Amino acid sequence: MKSVLLGFSGGIDSTTAAEKLKSEGYRVVALTIDTMLDSKAVERAQNRAAEIGIEWYLYEGRERFERDIIDYFCREYASGRTPAPCTRCNTLIKWQILLEEAERLGIQYIATGHYFNVEQRDGRYYVAQGVDSAKDQSYYLWGLSQEALRRALTPMGQLLKREVKEQFKDKSESMGICFLAGQPYAEFLESRGVAMAAGDIVNERGELCGRHNGIARYTIGQKRGEGLRDGWRVVDIDATKNHLIVGAATSLYKHKLYINDCNIVDERELLSSDDVTIKIRGIGVNPQQPVKVERWNDSYVITSPDAAYAPAKGQPLVFYRDNLVIGGGIVVGFE
Repeated sequence: MKSVLLGFSGGIDSTTAAEKLKSEGYRVVALTIDTMLDSKAVERAQNRAAEIGIEWYLYEGRERFERDIIDYFCREYASGRTPAPCTRCNTLIKWQILLEEAERLGIQYIATGHYFNVEQRDGRYYVAQGVDSAKDQSYYLWGLSQEALRRALTPMGQLLKREVKEQFKDKSESMGICFLAGQPYAEFLESRGVAMAAGDIVNERGELCGRHNGIARYTIGQKRGEGLRDGWRVVDIDATKNHLIVGAATSLYKHKLYINDCNIVDERELLSSDDVTIKIRGIGVNPQQPVKVERWNDSYVITSPDAAYAPAKGQPLVFYRDNLVIGGGIVVGFE
């Protein structure tokens, strides 16, 4: 019998994934990664695995999560960037630990409750969009390695979220950033020792306009907050000077984007294709037209005929060709 190691929280999606894989004849081994010392969540996962009738393991992942996700989250905001902890967690924590543990346990396949698919073309593996466009999570999985995709099963890729939820009496789900637990992010950052030093608000000409109460409290496109007046938007953050730069909303439209820390499936495909589109989750408007991608130092610059609105340094930019994710990287600049 073929075996699969399933990332398992005991929630709606991972429970559905477990039941589907089991019905397809797989020996399902559930792995719960404890990142937050949440005994109730661990107990729920263990009990749900027992109800389904599958093996269950607990992985103590708090130290890795603290180092690779929480420390990163704090460091990015302190540097004037906008972090993407959930995307980073998928790459460095969830899927990487599944891969490592599957290897250790001698299990052939790995899976999660994510809504996406995997396609193989010309010997390469691609994250592909799930059939449920409203729930598709391909954007968050751009950093997955070829080895992870080679071994991945995608039990949720052909399912619709609304139909999945109809099978459960308790339809509640966790939302937002897990380690904040509903706490305002600025309060969390302060509790972790991130300095909230007051500084100058300047316009795009460098003229003094007011004072802010800590750059970590702001992100690109923000229009409300201490020191911000009507009609102003945060258009950039200069962490080295502790300056918040403000301007009109029109200043937030960017036609050129620079990225690094990339994961690209096939660079020749990325640079030579004329139908590559991009997605930056969180911004108001994603460009709809194909973009031009060129080498920039050791990374890439993207030129878009229709502007992206309010991209922020630190956010992932993901490349698509039709339904396939062909790569991605982290925004480090724009103009």
